[in-house]
This record gives sequence, C-alpha cells and structure tokens, in this order.
Amino acid sequence: MLTGTLDSLIAATAVFVAGHFILSSRPLRHPLRRVLGERLFLAVYSIAAAAAFIWMLSAYGAAPGLAVWAPPPALRLVPLVLMPLACVLVVGGTTTRSLTTVGGVQAAGAGGPGSAAPGMIGITRHPALWGFTLWAVSHLAVRGDAANMILMAGILALSLGGMVHIDLRREESLGSAWGPTKMTTSVLPFAAILSRRTSLDWKGIGWPRLLGGLALYAALLFAHPWIAGVTLVPG
Repeated sequence: MLTGTLDSLIAATAVFVAGHFILSSRPLRHPLRRVLGERLFLAVYSIAAAAAFIWMLSAYGAAPGLAVWAPPPALRLVPLVLMPLACVLVVGGTTTRSLTTVGGVQAAGAGGPGSAAPGMIGITRHPALWGFTLWAVSHLAVRGDAANMILMAGILALSLGGMVHIDLRREESLGSAWGPTKMTTSVLPFAAILSRRTSLDWKGIGWPRLLGGLALYAALLFAHPWIAGVTLVPG
C-alpha cells in the first residue's frame, strides 16, 4: 500500500496493534522464548514494535486530511482535563515496578516487588495503559479527521485490550502468585480503593512522579506544533 493514503495508515496501525498481541500470545511467545532465550526474544519484540510504531507515525504524517466530523468547541476542554492526568498515569506507571509492568514477573521471582499494590498500582494495576487510553479519548474528542480517528482508535484498542491480555497472561503464568495483586488492585481506577481492598499509597506515588507527569504534559504542550502540527500554547 502506498504511503500517503488512509489504507496505508490502517495497515500500519493494524500491524502495530495486532503485533503486540500476536508476539505476546502463548502459541508464539513460548516457542520463540525457548529458541531465542528471554533476552533475545524481548529484543526482537522491542525492535518489531518500534518498527511498526515508526511506520504508523510515518503513515499518519503522510495521510490526507479527510474531515469526518466537526467536534463542537466545548469539547476542546476535554484534553485540558484528561491530558495532565494521562501524563501522570504514564509516568507513574512506567516508574513503578509491579507484576503488570515490564520486568515485574522477573522481580517477583527475585523476591520483589514487596507490595502487591505499590504506589500508582493501588489506583489501577494498569496506570500507563489508562494514561494512553485517556490520551486517545481526549484526541478523539477534539480531532474529527479520519487519520486521527484511525490512529487514536488503534491506541485505544491496544490500551484497553492490553489490560485484559496482560491479566490473562499473568494469571496463566503466575497461578497463585497472581492472587495478591488481583485481589488488592483493580483494572478500573480507584475501584479497589473504594471497595477497601487496598488504600491509596501516597508515599509510594511520591511527589517526583506527580511533578514528572506534569512536566511531561508541559513538554507536550510546547512540542505539539512539531509533533502534530497544531499550536496549543500562544506565542
């Protein structure tokens, strides 16, 4: 498919999303890990994901600006509300070790992490994926062009589907060791806290993660003209 078409963007987004699920599925992941070893498999997985991501972004940048709908002006407030929270969740999720994060299972085998619901994991056991979910929703609310809708729908599918996929993989691979995390955390943000299965771990979250998330949000605001071609901060 030629670059510069919506078909190319659809293909790239489909490969990026499906590739994550296919490479991490049991029928493919287990044989590849046996042949390649854990480290080499993770390297191949990362390279494949990065290549698909670059293709998707390139296809998005070259896609035609076909308008599908005109979002009402009131929806412009949605990113201003959701994006700071999304950035905090992404920073908090990627800097907190748990059984649902990369390397978390290996840490558990070495005697950590100490708590089943440390820091941001007490809010939701998939904070980074919820951050990407909010990012996709906020951009779907304010951009009505076909390219944006395809890209963000792909991110949304990967984030929401990823939460279910990770939980299934952890339950399968960890067995009873998955129990404490499953019982004291929730997929839906704050559900475990509201049901008193855990408490909010402010100390585990820490000010550096909150400030780091807000710093990421500020950086995205100023870099937005180069990232998406839209200026959000008045000059």
